Amino acid sequence: MRQSKTLKTTFTTIFITFVGTLLCHAQEAGPVADSGNTAWILTATALVLFMTMPGLALFYGGLVRGKNVLSVMAQCAGIGCMASVLWIAGLYSLAFKGDGGWIGNFDAAFLKGITTDSIAPGTDLPETLFVMFQMTFAIITPGLYIGAVVERMKFGAIMAFSALWLLVVYTPVTHWVWGGGWLMEMGVKDLAGGIVVHATAGVSALVLAIMLGKRRGFPEHPHLPHNPGMVFIGAAMLWVGWFGFNAGSQLSAGGSAGMTMLVTHLSACSAALVWCLVDRIRNGKTGLVGMVTGLIAGLATITPASGDVGPLGAIVIGGIAALVCYYAVSLIREKWRIDDSLDVFAVHGVGGILGTLLLAGFGQSELGGLGLVKPFWEQLGIQATGLGVTIIWSAVATVAIALLVKVTIGLRVSAEQETEGLDYAEHGENAYPKDS
Repeated sequence: MRQSKTLKTTFTTIFITFVGTLLCHAQEAGPVADSGNTAWILTATALVLFMTMPGLALFYGGLVRGKNVLSVMAQCAGIGCMASVLWIAGLYSLAFKGDGGWIGNFDAAFLKGITTDSIAPGTDLPETLFVMFQMTFAIITPGLYIGAVVERMKFGAIMAFSALWLLVVYTPVTHWVWGGGWLMEMGVKDLAGGIVVHATAGVSALVLAIMLGKRRGFPEHPHLPHNPGMVFIGAAMLWVGWFGFNAGSQLSAGGSAGMTMLVTHLSACSAALVWCLVDRIRNGKTGLVGMVTGLIAGLATITPASGDVGPLGAIVIGGIAALVCYYAVSLIREKWRIDDSLDVFAVHGVGGILGTLLLAGFGQSELGGLGLVKPFWEQLGIQATGLGVTIIWSAVATVAIALLVKVTIGLRVSAEQETEGLDYAEHGENAYPKDS
């Protein structure tokens, strides 16, 4: 009997010790990554990078003249590589570390303290993956304003401007909206970058186009796209990549990501159809370039709202985007005669601004939204505040950075280089044989 009690006591002690050890290890281990969410964000990260190279490079490359196509591709590639290094060096830390309202800190410069076991705050994702996912946004955002200055801005100037722009414009705004800054605290809604990406890049594109001046012959002599087929291929890649851009911004795989993907697709389709209709009414024809431009307008406009609206709202937003962006193109190009060469502000800037405001209405459950927003007027005021500050900051900073680059290395190529084409003048190569 005594032996039985001794065995029972021993077994109980061993069991308690074993369980206690397991609990201690679990406590020490901390949060762990969710494999399903990690797999999705790995995929989404690749999709967003796919948007820049090759998507944006082909889209913009097809829209310029044949003697400048390689220069556009070189700018996309150069900015992509530079932004990646700068993001690791300190921009990620400034955007997502620290508790400052206006800017973060350098605690994670060169990813100091981030290991393979680190989990991104507020997620169940490896922080290395979160760093990479956010890096792809820092890559594509300055890539957007390339379209406003094609065929006349020096390669060195666009690289220097972009490095400073990422530091002075993109990183602070990212912290304000996504990194725990004052706009996030205020309640600004911007799932995937209506403010952070499209408003900043669009406003900077318009300002930079004005400061740089028109291309030779604009607007008297049209600068037609040299390869509409290339434009379509690039737009198709952007369309597919945008699912990673928007649905990936949910940072998890599930119903929210599924709804975001659905509304992203519907807005793009609606916008393309409405753009075609307006084109047919005004010009009697339906152009392929116009169709995919409408598609991109729908994607840009739904981006900030894609986490808050339902299918009906997405279709309406896409239709509104096509109408507003179509006439914005005409206003800027024909009335104001600003040579925003590839309509960056009219499509991305106007689209991002429009979607940021429309989500206040179409995010309401009464209009088919998910009901995750504040009452209409309150949310609209918050959205407008975030936009207003971002637009002013982007415009002023762009003027300052452009002036600095202008007085140091110069912004624009010579008249002879512009006539020759930037492919050969800047890069010593030609996309096509000269006699073709």
